Amino acid sequence: MKVLLKADVKGIGKKGEVVEVADGYGRNFLIKKGFATIASASNIHEAEQKKEAAAFHKAEEVKALKALGEQLNGKSVTVKIKVGEKGRVFGSVTAGNVAEALVAMGYDIDKKKIKMDAVKNVGSFPAEVRLMEGVIAKITVVVEGL
Repeated sequence: MKVLLKADVKGIGKKGEVVEVADGYGRNFLIKKGFATIASASNIHEAEQKKEAAAFHKAEEVKALKALGEQLNGKSVTVKIKVGEKGRVFGSVTAGNVAEALVAMGYDIDKKKIKMDAVKNVGSFPAEVRLMEGVIAKITVVVEGL
């Protein structure tokens, strides 16, 4: 019996694959539990359409993230914070502060994507924005006192 898997089944296959299984196993377990459907031409075609649509949307997302990375690369972000004597910062400038400054500039970046060391002085410091694997934008964080 040929079935189209709706979910990953250990030892059988991955979601969206058409596999040959024993009749009893297919009817009494896979189909009954909702892990698979009978592999008809329309079901197979529908699964292929969904795969193609998912691949297209993933490609569009990657393209958008690469464009955002190119926009951010080389940008300078200014963070204003309260400082004491000798330019020493009260507390530290973290990725959260940089994310807030980027949001103010019009870039919606999560603080978890920003990699930098904690900054405790006034000046300019390097930081990385890791949008996805392989897309890294290098920015400069400028810390100014209030």
